[in-house]
Amino acid sequence: MKRTMAFAKRNLIEVFRDPLSWIFCIAFPIVMLIIMSIVNSAIPKEAGNTLFRIDNLAGGIAIFGQMFIMLFTAIAVAKDRSGAFLTRLYSSPMKSGDFVWGYILPMLLTAVIQVIVSLVAAVVISLISDYSLSIAGLLLAVVAVIPSALMFSSIGFLFGTFFNEKAAPGLCSIIISLGAMIGGIWFDVEGVGGFMYKLGRCLPFLYATKLARAAITLNFGVKEFLLPLGVVVFAAIVLTVLAGIVFNSRMRADQR
Repeated sequence: MKRTMAFAKRNLIEVFRDPLSWIFCIAFPIVMLIIMSIVNSAIPKEAGNTLFRIDNLAGGIAIFGQMFIMLFTAIAVAKDRSGAFLTRLYSSPMKSGDFVWGYILPMLLTAVIQVIVSLVAAVVISLISDYSLSIAGLLLAVVAVIPSALMFSSIGFLFGTFFNEKAAPGLCSIIISLGAMIGGIWFDVEGVGGFMYKLGRCLPFLYATKLARAAITLNFGVKEFLLPLGVVVFAAIVLTVLAGIVFNSRMRADQR
């Protein structure tokens, strides 16, 4: 545990030192929250569009921000693998689990900070737009999105383990674009239906978005909250275990 925490502290410092982390993980989601809220105010009420209403938008932006956590996890792992840093650490008593959690824990903390900042911004916007948000729902959302943060961090870890620091960011960008589309962040995937909705049901991104939105609105229905929670938790566990297995295999191969 001490080895994991020491390594996690080092990685957390590296994240906070990078100005791009602040821009994409903190500032960019807030900017998108503001822009989409302005778009929502321009949509006539007769249109019946509630996707960009602040209670729905806040949950979607929270998940969108976590996708950039995936990107920075991939960059951090790939960068350390390409240099001599990890090679030197392989000779230390650290095990694969220490490396995995040493990278993921700082990203989880960053994700929690990111969500809190985004939800505080959502509260400000709700006051301006005269739409009330439940404080209990916002607090629940901070906890409810932790499994999705773990899921995205594990995906980033896998990309960083498999690919170099040039290829990993590009592949993560594809996942961000795909996840935003089929995750129902920018448009109603269920309403569109067809192949897009079928694909969304097969991947965890849509469930992550639905879980965040259900938490904010305190909607504990099976389809709205319980099923998405189960899917996201399962995906997070599977991907984290897979990340540990893959990294352990790569670590042994690098030591030969």
